Amino acid sequence: MTLRLFFHSDDLKANVEVLDCTPHENEFAVVLRATLFHPQGGGQPFDTGWIGESQVLRVVQDPERIIHFVDHPVKPGMTQIRVDEQRRQFNSRMHSAGHLIGHFVQAMGWMPIKAHHWPGEGRVQFKPAESAKEVDAEMVQHGIEQWIAHDFPRLTSMREGAREIGFGELPAYGCGGTHVRSLKDLGTVTITSLSLKKGTLSVHYSVD
Repeated sequence: MTLRLFFHSDDLKANVEVLDCTPHENEFAVVLRATLFHPQGGGQPFDTGWIGESQVLRVVQDPERIIHFVDHPVKPGMTQIRVDEQRRQFNSRMHSAGHLIGHFVQAMGWMPIKAHHWPGEGRVQFKPAESAKEVDAEMVQHGIEQWIAHDFPRLTSMREGAREIGFGELPAYGCGGTHVRSLKDLGTVTITSLSLKKGTLSVHYSVD
């Protein structure tokens, strides 16, 4: 099992052990003992960066391990890994913004069922509970802006072996993704549209 350093660390550089490197089509599949690279999953894109001098092209979750696909082979042993800072920051902002939308709309009686935190495709989807109230884009925009203005800090905890992420006084969600340290780091979040189709409410959003 690959140790997920990003669960408890915002570091973008680390010295780690390369356990294995095997050819895979036109790439090389690298397994590390521990990693800072977030794999694709949980609605969040993968990190990119470097393992030694080899460029990390994509990162996927195997049943037991995290696999890093790189452009050149990497020798087994200790090496430095570096996560692309700009991509990580953007993905973290998208994911944290999605959590805020989830909290606000859930408080209006809608249960979050799915989230997609990709560039240009940000959306959180909900099903109505019995107490569901009418929601519009302006209402959601105002609600999340108030939380961002309070600059709630990120809180990371473990419950029954599962990682949870919360912000300030807001409830925590079970989550394996990366997030901003506090809500001011989100910058500008824009609710771009709402749609209701076949009982599913979709809230679309972007970050600057």
